[in-house]
Amino acid sequence: MTHPTSAEIAGRIEDLYGAPLAALASHVQDQPSGILSALLGLHDTLAFAERSIAVHRERLTQLVHTDRHISTYEVPHVLDCARRLAEAVAVRDTQAVTASAVLHSLVRVEPPEPPEPFLAPPSTAVATAPAAGAASAAPSR
Repeated sequence: MTHPTSAEIAGRIEDLYGAPLAALASHVQDQPSGILSALLGLHDTLAFAERSIAVHRERLTQLVHTDRHISTYEVPHVLDCARRLAEAVAVRDTQAVTASAVLHSLVRVEPPEPPEPFLAPPSTAVATAPAAGAASAAPSR
């Protein structure tokens, strides 16, 4: 199963909020915690996990290279590197799924368009009081 990368998530966040990620990150520092702060945190964790995967995969490739003999001293290093790689993959997958789900639940709200001007100005009918001479039909006593 392929998950969105941190670059794709960053693009979605930028599209949703209409600003570059760096500007959004600086804006969040001055604001109380909210959904933007959570999204940026998810993105940062996802990006860190991707970098960690690359580092541990490269290190594991070096440790188990075909031209290299794996001694009993190196076996714990291979296992540790494989464990760290698996952890980084799990974090990446979790963060990608979570960030993607949150972004799919949000939509960008465009500002409302101003109302169209009326073709005719509204009528300004003023209610008038009945004339003073117009008395009711009931006789007064």
